[in-house]
Amino acid sequence: MYQHIVVLTGAGISAESGLRTFRDQDGLWEEHHIEDVATPEGYAKDAELVERFYNSRWQQLNSGSVEPNAAHVALAKLEAEFPGQLLVVTQNIDNLHERAGSKRLLHMHGELTKGRCPRSQQTFTLREPYGPNNCCTCCIPAQRLRPHVVWFGEMPLGMDKIHQALDNCDLFIAIGTSGTVYPAAGFVDIVNHHGKQTVEVNLMPADRHSQFQYHLTGKAGDIVPKLVEVILSGNVVGTDLAAS
Repeated sequence: MYQHIVVLTGAGISAESGLRTFRDQDGLWEEHHIEDVATPEGYAKDAELVERFYNSRWQQLNSGSVEPNAAHVALAKLEAEFPGQLLVVTQNIDNLHERAGSKRLLHMHGELTKGRCPRSQQTFTLREPYGPNNCCTCCIPAQRLRPHVVWFGEMPLGMDKIHQALDNCDLFIAIGTSGTVYPAAGFVDIVNHHGKQTVEVNLMPADRHSQFQYHLTGKAGDIVPKLVEVILSGNVVGTDLAAS
């Protein structure tokens, strides 16, 4: 039976709940160039444009039309019932894991539901959209909150804790992520180096260069609940679950 599990989730798990993904097929982020809305330089150049970009996503997340799906719920069940150690690392900035009940969770790319003071780095729950009047309470004068989001050129959050968990885990599961953007793309190599098990859940069939041992092709909402049941039953994930 597994003792320590690390789960990495990406945009695919949130897309099944109806959340738009940032990147379109043409490489634009919702009709914006990446450097305009997802870099410190873009924010310094036009803070209001960046705020409008994230406010639209924040409003969608709080519209009542987006809810956790079966994969989020299954991971929360795994946390509640798994007798060993579990860490869910998400590349997503939404709060769908929390709303499903997950608590042992690390947002490596930040959180859409929070703003950050650019001076103290203290975070605040976002109760209204970003704007010139949404300021911190930790500084005098108060500072305009920036999105608590890791932009290109910035270091992902919690990397020390993530690497420690990867070094110690005996099962690594990646769900709904392309696995092409570092540092997350290198997580599977760390686990493989220790000779432990790696499983990929994705809509698309596995790339021939994939480093994962097992590939489960299909919707996360269909596959993850079954995967969780196998783990909680004390069985080892094997080829009978793999789609390829």
